[in-house]
Amino acid sequence: MPEFIHVSLAWPYANGDMHAGHFAGCYLPADIFARYQRMKGNTVLAVSGSDAHGTPITVEADRLGITPREVFEYYHHRFLETQKQMGISYDLFTHTDTENHTRVAQDIFLLLLERGHLHRETQRMLYSETEHRFLPDRYVEGKCPVCGFEPARGDQCDNCGSLLDALDLINPRSKIDGSIPVVRETEHFFLALDDFIGALETYLGSGKEHWRDNVLKVSQNKAKDLHARPITRDIEWGIPIPLEGWETKRMYVWFEAVMGYLTASIEWAKNTGQPDAWKQWWYNPDAKLYNFIGKDNIEFHTIIWPAELTGIDGLYANEGDGHLNLPYDVPANEFMNIEGKQFSKSRNWAVWMPDILERYAPDQIRYYIATTLPETRDSDWSWEGFVMRNNTELLAAWGNLVNRVLSFAAKHFDGTVPQPGDLRDFDREIIAKTEAGFQTVGALLDAVKLRDALAEAMALAREVNAYLDYAPWFKVVKQDKQAAATTIYTALRCIDNLKTLLAPFVPFSSQRVHEFLGYDGQLFGEQKIVTYEESERTHEALTIDNSQAIGHWAAGDLPVGQALRKPEPLFRKLEPEVIDEERARLGQPREVAGLTGKA
Repeated sequence: MPEFIHVSLAWPYANGDMHAGHFAGCYLPADIFARYQRMKGNTVLAVSGSDAHGTPITVEADRLGITPREVFEYYHHRFLETQKQMGISYDLFTHTDTENHTRVAQDIFLLLLERGHLHRETQRMLYSETEHRFLPDRYVEGKCPVCGFEPARGDQCDNCGSLLDALDLINPRSKIDGSIPVVRETEHFFLALDDFIGALETYLGSGKEHWRDNVLKVSQNKAKDLHARPITRDIEWGIPIPLEGWETKRMYVWFEAVMGYLTASIEWAKNTGQPDAWKQWWYNPDAKLYNFIGKDNIEFHTIIWPAELTGIDGLYANEGDGHLNLPYDVPANEFMNIEGKQFSKSRNWAVWMPDILERYAPDQIRYYIATTLPETRDSDWSWEGFVMRNNTELLAAWGNLVNRVLSFAAKHFDGTVPQPGDLRDFDREIIAKTEAGFQTVGALLDAVKLRDALAEAMALAREVNAYLDYAPWFKVVKQDKQAAATTIYTALRCIDNLKTLLAPFVPFSSQRVHEFLGYDGQLFGEQKIVTYEESERTHEALTIDNSQAIGHWAAGDLPVGQALRKPEPLFRKLEPEVIDEERARLGQPREVAGLTGKA
């Protein structure tokens, strides 16, 4: 029986290009998982979008002397292009500045207010006397009161991960002009998180054996001691507060951005002409919601978002709809460092995705990130590792296997799948091993153990190579063509299976292998950037049309006599010089065309 699987990805701030850490943290893992679930025949809805309202956008706009909308729209478009190139297969990648998101977020605010989960408090905040405004958290820097790291942001320390209040910073200063702010009072709405302690402890207390240990422990500890948190702030850019007298304030981005998983689902349903379809994932008790995020977002997705969902249970519900679903799993990843150092935008210590996509194929990048995913601990992007894994694994173990077997079939068997003789024990054994991979690799993918799943699939590819080293084919084709035919038939069957096992990880090259084997059609649907109309303006989104997808998570049925297509190399070898060339780019000034020049 097909399952309803909802895959939601953290919403990136649209204030700069995507880098390898973004893809290692959640975008590639979510895509691998979503592609696999679709191949299993499950009904998948994968959504995310650009966070248009975070203060990182307004900080960047102030720095450049342009509007926040100009910044977010520029980077939103680049996000769409980058993710399309990388093959991130969303049903909808939208943004938080749509009319739909605004409407639903305001409805959620009003429902929480009506049910008594929001209240007003006078808050002491930092005010810039030189800029004549209250400073949002991201506009303040200082020393972290927990670990002493400097500069820590006013909302969170990048070093220890502690969530902070800007007033807690030691020696705070304005990020814009370096001035020393003063403390003034202002009124804001607060979300009474302590209203939900019992519900959250129940939610986190059982049935979470499939969660990663670090995610569960952090969440359970946080749930024991919750306090009200402000959900509005003094800023002009963001979702307006739907109350008279609050025109100069906006919703806090941590409060409204997580709503995007729901608002994007509703937007997708409307765009596809089935306005209630989103309920199949949100009100169906058998559906499973997966939130793919980085470790710095755990609390927002295991505490704050479930609290909000609990507080608005019944939103837009009809009689018999039941209860809103809470996340089934939050497979948060750790961080990916670069050549042994932490990512730093200010120092340009990063691997920027638009840049490396100019030099390497998407599957080369996808494969390396997938092999180094920081699932249980921080990992490291090493250019030496990138070159090594490309050459010794992706090229030597998989690409060369495909090329030599198909080339041999083209030369000696008229480019068709040869008629085998009676299969020998070792033929049947290797076919059985690759077919068993659908269970072993699939079980790891279901458990969101993606690195292990890829390692298992590649181990099978190496076993097929070992089979070819043992079985008669190349040297005996002139003396015993039937024996060679049996070996090539067996190898082609294995390649057919391996192409499917590897497809969630390297979809572009798997599609090429699918075609080399003589098949027509697409393993996955067509990804495209589309434009949606709203009453005030249009906006761009990324979506996938699955109607033509034919991929199945099952052993291939490669028929004898099927015409094979001429193979071409799947991957190119990378020379050692690449390592030094790429390392030399780290930390260097970078041009971002079309916005301001240097970024």
